Amino acid sequence: MAGYKGIMALAEEDRSGLQETFGKQGFRDFHWIDPTEIVVSQWVRLKCEFGCVDYGKAACPPNLPSISECQEFFREYSDAWVFRFTKKSDDTQQNKDWMKKIETNLLSLEREVFLKGHVKAFVLLASNCSLCADCADNRESCNHKRLARPTPEGLGVDVFATVSKLGFPIRVLKDHSEEMNRYAILLVQ
Repeated sequence: MAGYKGIMALAEEDRSGLQETFGKQGFRDFHWIDPTEIVVSQWVRLKCEFGCVDYGKAACPPNLPSISECQEFFREYSDAWVFRFTKKSDDTQQNKDWMKKIETNLLSLEREVFLKGHVKAFVLLASNCSLCADCADNRESCNHKRLARPTPEGLGVDVFATVSKLGFPIRVLKDHSEEMNRYAILLVQ
């Protein structure tokens, strides 16, 4: 099965093998998606710029490619998986610690998938990079250039539209006591 520009999708046995790896790493709630179905929109980038306190950090806009470059980036992959993480807690520090653990696990998964021969494996994190207590204000000053990854939103992904296609729940939360649904994306070729 050919994808965008003749990119061949992974064989079903390769997908199954990767999904087995996900399970062994403790990931249970995920769905496959064709990367051409990932919705990338300019409005998402503007919400980052005019609404996110992390705008300008090392793995965030404007230190990321343009929206048109992001759209092209997704088209260079044949397969993607969206991972869902849920938590209900109004303890900010507990939530940060939870996301840092998820981030570490996702980076480990990306490496394992890479070592299985998928050299283009790339993960988009479910939350802003938390590798350092104080994130650098630019990519050049980043202490973890090799590990820092953007969020889907940082690359312009309309997470609401994308995960809704998969039947995942998502809604705007009215306060911190409501259950969070966070989403990460692993891209593979």
